[in-house]
Amino acid sequence: MTDDLVIRALAEGEARQLFTTMPGLSDAALLGRPLLDPPLDVYETVAAGGEYRPEWTWVALRGGTVVARAAFWGGPGDEKPVALDWFDYTDRAAAVELLRTTPLRAEYELILPPGWREHPAVRAGAGARVDAAAEAGYRPLVERFRYLWTPANGLPERPGRLVFRPEPDDDVILDVLRRVHGATLDSHARRAIEHGGVELAAQEELDFFRWCPSPREWWQLAWTPEGEPVGIHVPARNHTKPIIGFIGVLPEHRGHGYGYDLLAECTRVLAAEGVPEIAASTDLQNAPMAAAFARAGYPVTQHRYCMTPP
Repeated sequence: MTDDLVIRALAEGEARQLFTTMPGLSDAALLGRPLLDPPLDVYETVAAGGEYRPEWTWVALRGGTVVARAAFWGGPGDEKPVALDWFDYTDRAAAVELLRTTPLRAEYELILPPGWREHPAVRAGAGARVDAAAEAGYRPLVERFRYLWTPANGLPERPGRLVFRPEPDDDVILDVLRRVHGATLDSHARRAIEHGGVELAAQEELDFFRWCPSPREWWQLAWTPEGEPVGIHVPARNHTKPIIGFIGVLPEHRGHGYGYDLLAECTRVLAAEGVPEIAASTDLQNAPMAAAFARAGYPVTQHRYCMTPP
């Protein structure tokens, strides 16, 4: 690193111009946000109608030229970022120093195309980002399938095995989440359990449900016709689109394919609202849930490589 490297946050009047002028990125390097459908490769600040805050956008400049950039994202009411959305560079040393220097910390979720390891240029571009983030202290957590359902995919059929009812009591919801996470394949939940037990994992899920600006009455518990609880599904909207917020089957009812039943109902609740699309995701190692998404007609549109911050 030379003395002319400057690392700083951006200001409103310069943010878009500086952030979008990093030279030298090849097409193979255009991973992350530019892969979204529709492509969201144009950086805009909140004041200009976009999603990003200048003070949460950092660049590294060498000789006045942007050689690395990072944009953190959070919802409208968030006091700290919840995701590192953009991270790319033409100068690796500067990129590492950028992530080390910024006081912001959030999970880095690199957006990749399906089958990304099969394409050498894409694999190299992804590896460059992951390696630089790792050198700055980020650690791999999990890869996830990302799905996008549209009405053209057709509504999944209801098996009719379960009864669904809204549950207005958050304490009841929290107890179900504790039981679901008592045995879970979800890497984020397992990380929470390592740090604070099942209680923390359940509370993080509930906090996420509350964070979403969607109706509370959409949350539903599932029961057998005989009145035995089976699980929970949470249709939701995040701050950009409708999503499958959560699907959870109680451990004693696993192995019967109920994840599909919950997903089908969750999809239909959102579809009844006339939504044009529904986003969803699951960990690659969660084979039962991946099978449920495939059966329900959810195509894989992205892979996401998740890393935890230092």
